[in-house]
Amino acid sequence: RLPSRASVLIAVTLLSYSLPELTVTMTDMYDEPKKYEGNLSPYPHNEITEPGRAKDPVAYLLATEQRARERQVAYETVKLLRQRVIHCYRKEGVNHYENCRQEAQDLFDIITKKDLGQLHPKWEKPEMNDGW
Repeated sequence: RLPSRASVLIAVTLLSYSLPELTVTMTDMYDEPKKYEGNLSPYPHNEITEPGRAKDPVAYLLATEQRARERQVAYETVKLLRQRVIHCYRKEGVNHYENCRQEAQDLFDIITKKDLGQLHPKWEKPEMNDGW
């Protein structure tokens, strides 16, 4: 004969109280934010010297992906700075001209740089790769 559902529920509840390490936390909402602790090394710069052909195609693709990551970091930096300015404007209200000056200046400095401050490699022919 099988035990009733109520007796199984009571047994599980008593077991969870007697063994607290078996209890499951349902959310990680109260945990500290997780941060990446590793170190990513950039791929060495590689470019096309003659039209349509790279010296090392694999290294060229890895360098292209590195530049794409740098571009994405620049975009996300602008988004974060913009969110800071918006948050400050909403918090300060009519006093935002005085109290949000530094946040607005940080955003202005980044968006007026070439390619939003993206890191660029040292190009052999910079005119050929302008805009990357």
